[in-house]
Amino acid sequence: MAVFRKMFPLIMVIMTLLAINSDKACAGDPDMLQDVCVADLTSTLKLNGFTCKNMFSAADFSSMVISKPGATNNMFGSLVTGANVMAIPGLNTLGVSMARIDYAPGGINPPHLHPRATEMIYVLQGELDVGFITTANVLVSKHIVQGEVFVFPRGLVHFQKNNGHMPAAVIAGFNSQLAGTQSIATTLFAATPAPGVPNDILAQAFQIGTMQVQQIKAKFAPRN
Repeated sequence: MAVFRKMFPLIMVIMTLLAINSDKACAGDPDMLQDVCVADLTSTLKLNGFTCKNMFSAADFSSMVISKPGATNNMFGSLVTGANVMAIPGLNTLGVSMARIDYAPGGINPPHLHPRATEMIYVLQGELDVGFITTANVLVSKHIVQGEVFVFPRGLVHFQKNNGHMPAAVIAGFNSQLAGTQSIATTLFAATPAPGVPNDILAQAFQIGTMQVQQIKAKFAPRN
């Protein structure tokens, strides 16, 4: 008991440090343990992240991937181009990444969420209607214009829509090397392998008929 009393202050300090580090880890990717760990994207070793390459160069830390507009001739009229660890191996363990999102007039980046990152967008051109929904089901929305920034908290469903008559584009920043994206409609109606999420579950959840569920699934089916 006497030994425990002597050790108690040290135990409390250790527990406090662990709590602080735990909170910090929850805010984004874990802290890096060395200067760099350039991702070896060819490795078959599975880790929470990527293994490090023995040899690397400046090219591993550079990319022109978001320098040009992306094609928006798709069902949503938008395209997200990621500047994450998959495109820039040097981002491995650094806890940051970016993306460029282009929108045709009327284009939408449909409701989705990022499980591993908060997102901040900067409007390069055009204007957008944006918003996110809290877990209390409160919509926080705004019309944003060129030069403006807007933040979407980690893990909350959010969207962007170009209601203007001209193309729009934003640069997005994330506090994760690979934020991950779950698009709500695609996740629910295009899950694989087929037949995906059971029709009766989707019908009850959205209060629609199973025939309507099948029609929606058909719209998300891969096109040859």
